[in-house]
Amino acid sequence: MARPGAPTRSALTWYARRLRSMSPQEVAHRAATVGGSVARRVTGDAEPTDAKLLGTDAVDWAALLEDFRAGTGRPVLLDRATAQRVAAEHPEATAALVAAADRVLEHRFTYFAHPEARYDGPIDWWLDPLAGFRWPDRPADEINHRSGHGDPKWIWELNRLQHLPWLAQAWLVTGEDRYGREALEQLDSWIAANPPGRGIAWRGAFEVGIRALSVTVALRGLADHPDLDADRYRDAVRMLAAGARRCWRDRSRHSSANNHLVGELAGLAAVATTFPELARARRWERDALAALAVEARRQILPDGVGAEQAVGYQVFTAELLGVVALLRRLRPGHTPTPDDAALLAAVGRSAGHLADLVGDGDPAPRTGDDDEGFALRLAPAPVREVREHLALAAVLTGEPAARRCGREDLTAAWVAARLGGDGEGGEVAAGTEGTDAPWAPHSAYAPDGGVVVVRDGTRRVLVDVGPLGYLSIAAHGHADALAVGLAVDGRELIGDPGTGSYFVHPDWRDAHRSTRDHATVAVDDVDQSVSGGPFLWTEHATTHVHDVDLAAGRVDAEHDGYRRLDGPVTHRRVVEAPPGEDAVLVVDVLTTSGEASHRARTTWPLHPDLVPDAPDDAPDDTPDDTAGTVVVRHAGTPVLAVATGASTATAPWRLRGGDADAGELGWWSERLEARRPCWLVGTEVAVDAAAPTVVATVLRTGADPASPAPRVTVDAGGIRVGWDTRSGARETVIDPGAARARY
Repeated sequence: MARPGAPTRSALTWYARRLRSMSPQEVAHRAATVGGSVARRVTGDAEPTDAKLLGTDAVDWAALLEDFRAGTGRPVLLDRATAQRVAAEHPEATAALVAAADRVLEHRFTYFAHPEARYDGPIDWWLDPLAGFRWPDRPADEINHRSGHGDPKWIWELNRLQHLPWLAQAWLVTGEDRYGREALEQLDSWIAANPPGRGIAWRGAFEVGIRALSVTVALRGLADHPDLDADRYRDAVRMLAAGARRCWRDRSRHSSANNHLVGELAGLAAVATTFPELARARRWERDALAALAVEARRQILPDGVGAEQAVGYQVFTAELLGVVALLRRLRPGHTPTPDDAALLAAVGRSAGHLADLVGDGDPAPRTGDDDEGFALRLAPAPVREVREHLALAAVLTGEPAARRCGREDLTAAWVAARLGGDGEGGEVAAGTEGTDAPWAPHSAYAPDGGVVVVRDGTRRVLVDVGPLGYLSIAAHGHADALAVGLAVDGRELIGDPGTGSYFVHPDWRDAHRSTRDHATVAVDDVDQSVSGGPFLWTEHATTHVHDVDLAAGRVDAEHDGYRRLDGPVTHRRVVEAPPGEDAVLVVDVLTTSGEASHRARTTWPLHPDLVPDAPDDAPDDTPDDTAGTVVVRHAGTPVLAVATGASTATAPWRLRGGDADAGELGWWSERLEARRPCWLVGTEVAVDAAAPTVVATVLRTGADPASPAPRVTVDAGGIRVGWDTRSGARETVIDPGAARARY
């Protein structure tokens, strides 16, 4: 077994692949920083002296603490008066918060879908009690978190200290000193156990940045606690200043500059804004804000889609930007700047897109990865839901779509109360482009991010025509080009099976990112893009959009991910979801050249609550034209029929998680590190060069969804698909050559 600090053979392979994904500029940058990193492995990160910290050796920490208590020149989010107002207006949510704080008093913690863990006695900040593994006492840069010992995500979550704001709020709400005392004692314990630059908690500037947000907000909420003295204040400020320095010095760059960079800059900005007495505060704030404004434009695309192609990370990134804008807004005498406006504009346009996804009652799609990260955890909910995020976005920006689709929680309530508004965003929205125009759920096409939403009544169809992910590694994207999602009456029928796992179950990780696990087409059972590791794609499928007609409900696009095969294959998909009909047509056109033969299979991942009829369950009087239709039921009631036709012979297939031949496929993950079995159904066909291979699938919904199989004809005149809806027979015609992209 490899020691935790040593790279394993698989890690060395990962490093080699990662190196190939870097630009020459990134390689040069990383080489230039090696010397400093090696030195820190020996010395650690020395805490700055008071002279460097504050510009003088004659520091009166008692006086600085009094300024902090008075809120002089700094933002105040948690305070007693606001706490009483929030508690009175949200008694049930406040009771849940106090209950969460009580669990923290007992040193009980639950992260992701892991079982609850408890420390009997003082918290050991380096110990993962679930794995029974204590992370090594060595410089952070020397620790290999990919070593397979325990779950680094768990220990990082503990060390983010996001439970400290719960304790601070519980003290403000109840007036019971024990909550504040516990928070301060835990902070003392953490600082003593984790000198700057040493241990798993300091592994990466990103964790430092997220922790800085928690500690600054919690400490401000505890400003009046009788146990907060000058020594404690000094120690906390020194730790936060050391972290701020690391956030800037070790910030993510080049191919790593995704949400991690935003978290690092947000932590730096929070420290600089909350502790203006620091000698470098003004410079840190200026640099962090300018860099965040750039990232706001890069990571929240012009159409509001998150550049990482992952809904969970879009929410996380937008909230990090919003928290920084909020802290600056709460500082006395603040005058908004163009950079402030850039942050809020990103939050607003992100909220507009997310509202397009969820509408009035649709489930949030789980596109791409989601590690359940919180920018600021004021409410005790285990995950950050999209609708709660939209409530916060509405307060910050006044975005009309967010107002309609948001669902207020304690975080949004606190922010609304502190801004003195009514939850409509009036205090802050002046810096954004939000309007008071009415908003209603509608079809939408986000061309920059490649997301198509086709709505008709209570039906939502999603089509992914976007890129794999962000930057050269696309760390959090899934190989799901041209995937289709279907929800009806607020119930997900066909969707993305989620994230599964990050570190604990590598086999889950591979499966949940794979093409075969998504509602698209896999050729030869390989992924559209090439994986170089669990957070690295070395070759990216590129999507080309031919046409999007929202009024007609038509989407036409293709990708080149399988052109790398021997005998290149192009996958083109045409989706038709006409308004007023009860059926959606999906036509997959596969073309190849050369002599190599291929097999292709469509996949339709069904929600775990859905069960397809067994092949021998069809009644004896089933018409021949529906014999190949799969009827899908919810609690015994038919809700969906999947009817397939093709230009060649087909072989229906299905599997469910746990089946002997399923491997790691056929599982649905709604929480990180948890999953439950679901059905995958589909059709397998041969692909040859003689003519385009066409597979047509009709997804029909309603109380009696049984549907005849679509009828496919391929000849010199093109591709014709006949299919049936409630209003009668329809025909879709596709020219297989007219729209072909040139790669």
